[in-house]
Amino acid sequence: MACSLRVIQGFPEWRKTAKSAHMQRYQITTIVGARPQFVKAAAMSRAFAEDARIEERLIHTGQHFDYAMSESFFRDLGLPDPAVNLGIGGLSHGAMTGRMIEAIEADLVAHRPDGVLIYGDTNSTLAGALAAVKLRIPVVHLEAGMRSGRPDAPEEINRIVTDHVSALLLCASHKALGNLEREGLSEKAEIVGDVMYDVTLFAKGRVSAAEAAARLGLQPGSYVLLTLHRAENTGSAPRLKQLLDFARSQSKDRPVVFPIHPRTEEAVRALGVSLDGFRLLPPLGYFEFHGLLSGAAEIMTDSGGIQKEAYFHRVPCTTLRDETEWSETLDAGWNRLWNRPVYAVPRRDIPDYGVGHAAEASVEAIASMLGA
Repeated sequence: MACSLRVIQGFPEWRKTAKSAHMQRYQITTIVGARPQFVKAAAMSRAFAEDARIEERLIHTGQHFDYAMSESFFRDLGLPDPAVNLGIGGLSHGAMTGRMIEAIEADLVAHRPDGVLIYGDTNSTLAGALAAVKLRIPVVHLEAGMRSGRPDAPEEINRIVTDHVSALLLCASHKALGNLEREGLSEKAEIVGDVMYDVTLFAKGRVSAAEAAARLGLQPGSYVLLTLHRAENTGSAPRLKQLLDFARSQSKDRPVVFPIHPRTEEAVRALGVSLDGFRLLPPLGYFEFHGLLSGAAEIMTDSGGIQKEAYFHRVPCTTLRDETEWSETLDAGWNRLWNRPVYAVPRRDIPDYGVGHAAEASVEAIASMLGA
């Protein structure tokens, strides 16, 4: 069965062992480790389950090391239990990535899948890509081509290296494709839309903004939602205090609901930063969070995925970072950077993200790459 030379160029050893026509299913190993990847994997796992050509096996690296948060997302999103949880989290970038590469490599050698699927820009992403490519197993990078313009940021390094070693690059937007064109990678890239939108549509039928707000004694549209967890923001007292002060000042006397990430809570205690004025909540499950998000007047966040989820619910977002890889949300007027807090006008939709069938398009692209 012929396979596309365009997408498997550089994998001659794998190509020689490509499955013949009489074999029914190809094997994909999916590697996840953090919240945004759980969300994307939920859409993709459902699409794989409905496609007779590909069988998926899931590895959880353990990068998202809070057990309760990880388990709640798997449960809420209907993700299959991972075949293995490597339990590698809470380490430095080098230690975490190195241990993940070693553990993932051992699993891939034992199971020898036909391809490896990775998401986004975490250490789990990079480790999965490097382990697979060194074994000459084709890598599929979903959410490829994102660039923040900060080459010193760990996430940007992960994105660039992963894109350059991957065999198939699945993009959410024309901006992402343009980034890959500038790096000479467009021949192995496709725009498929945003699988996070698929999951948001799935969630919308299961959450109620009014009910989520009522549980806190609030009305939809009367509060601001805040999330803050990135190490660059929680690693120093001045930066953390600056962002929390900004959130207070921008709330316009509305209550600020703050589901606090365990790492942020630890940083707040260690650095002695005040949380006065915030309505603190424990980490929320996926549907409960979406209920609060859909009813918020505004969200302030340093999460990449939540910037898009805010747009999907048409909730204005302020990004608590100095840049964003999701620049189309800035252009469309639904997002702004905290240090340049002016929304573009007029607001408009972002058609690149698709209509809720990005996972099916992604599975089709993967099947084509494998020769299915």
